[in-house]
Amino acid sequence: MKKVNFTEMKYGNKEDYLLLEKYEKKFERATADRILNYMSGLNNTLEGYQISRLEHSLQTATRAFKNGESDEMVVAALLHDIGDELAPMNHSQYAAAVLKPYVSEKTHWIIEKHGFFQTYYSAHHLGGNRNLREKYKDHKYYQATIDFCEKYDQASFDPNYKSMKLKDFEPIVRKIFSRKPYYHY
Repeated sequence: MKKVNFTEMKYGNKEDYLLLEKYEKKFERATADRILNYMSGLNNTLEGYQISRLEHSLQTATRAFKNGESDEMVVAALLHDIGDELAPMNHSQYAAAVLKPYVSEKTHWIIEKHGFFQTYYSAHHLGGNRNLREKYKDHKYYQATIDFCEKYDQASFDPNYKSMKLKDFEPIVRKIFSRKPYYHY
C-alpha cells in the first residue's frame, strides 16, 4: 500500500492528500460493515436488565419499523444506544455523532437528546426531577423526542418480544451509511 511522504501534516503536498482522500473514501464506504459488526457483539447487558443491549436495540428498531417510520429513523432506533459501552455517561451524544453525517437534523436531535428525555421514566424514583426535559418544550423536535422514547425506547426491554434480526436491518443500514453526508453542523 502506498503511503504519504510526510511525518507532519503541514509538510504534506497535494499528491499526499489525494492519496489519503482515496483511502479515506474507501474506509468511509465500509462504515456500515463496521457498525453492523459492532452491533452483533452487543450480546452482553448491563447488570439487572432482562435482555442484552443488542436485543434492546433490535426491539427499538423493530417497533419503529412496524410503525412505518422512515428508514433513517429505523436505523437511528437501531443505533440509538451504540454508545452505551464506550460512553455510558453520554451515550446519546455518541450515537448522535455517529449518525450525524447521514441523518436529518430532526433525527440527529432526537437521538442526541433521547437519553436525557428517558430520565422521565426513572428520575423521580431516584430523587430527581422527571420533568427536566421540559426545558426543551419550545423546541421544534420536543414532541418527536417524547414520541421516540415512549413508543420505541422505553418499551423495548421485553424478553418475550419477537424482534427482527440484525440481518433484517442490514440493507437499510447500508443504505443510510452510503448516503452523501448531510452537513448540518
